[in-house]
Amino acid sequence: MSQTITQHLPALNAMKKYPSTLFYKGNLDLLQRPKVSIVGTRRPSNYTRHSTYILAKALAKRGVCVVSGAAMGVDTIAHAGAGEENTIAVVANGLDIRYPAVNKDLIESIETQGLVLSQFNDGFRATGWSFVVRNELVVALGDILIVTEADLNSGSMRSVEYAFKMGKKIFVLPQRLDESLGTNQLLHTMKATAIHDIESFASTFGQIAEDGVAKDDFFYFCQNSPTFDESIKKFGDRVYEAELEGIITIQNGIVRLS
Repeated sequence: MSQTITQHLPALNAMKKYPSTLFYKGNLDLLQRPKVSIVGTRRPSNYTRHSTYILAKALAKRGVCVVSGAAMGVDTIAHAGAGEENTIAVVANGLDIRYPAVNKDLIESIETQGLVLSQFNDGFRATGWSFVVRNELVVALGDILIVTEADLNSGSMRSVEYAFKMGKKIFVLPQRLDESLGTNQLLHTMKATAIHDIESFASTFGQIAEDGVAKDDFFYFCQNSPTFDESIKKFGDRVYEAELEGIITIQNGIVRLS
């Protein structure tokens, strides 16, 4: 059964209008993690399918939550690559409806292990304008936007327009000259940055947790290189214990994962 989010989400202040109501199923703790929005075509090439999956998986290994729209194609691959427990799906319909039907099982898994969000009441069926509303929320939630493949005048390129208005950085996969004309145009006009090495790009978000290091709130917090004072205020003695265990190092007042 869906519930209503009562807490204020600062990331959504960037939207044209803060959502009057936001419904959810799943784990709200994912909203506190670093987040990256990944969008793209419903008909990706094999190259895009493979690269999107590897990219989402690499980000999730570093504690990043992947946000997408649960649609066929790139959205589905991004959710699957991250793993249901590391992803937020934003849908364009009421949460009692799992759409598209082909993704019913995936959406159900995200409901139980990840987080599904909607601005629409139960019973509401997706329409053309509700997908636009969905796209704005997907972009707002992410710290950055990644478009892995998109045609000109596509829904993904309208998401890019939202990112521009919100002042978010945009990243794309390099593509062939005659494919993904939307992302290629973004590169040509220098409005986006190409991801040439997935591991190097993902590493800008933190390190991969070693075996035995729990991926909990403390891990995600330290991925952002907080100050020592901020860490003590939030986690107390856990900071000292982690330093003794070699999980973190503290240098010049900054906490970093070892």
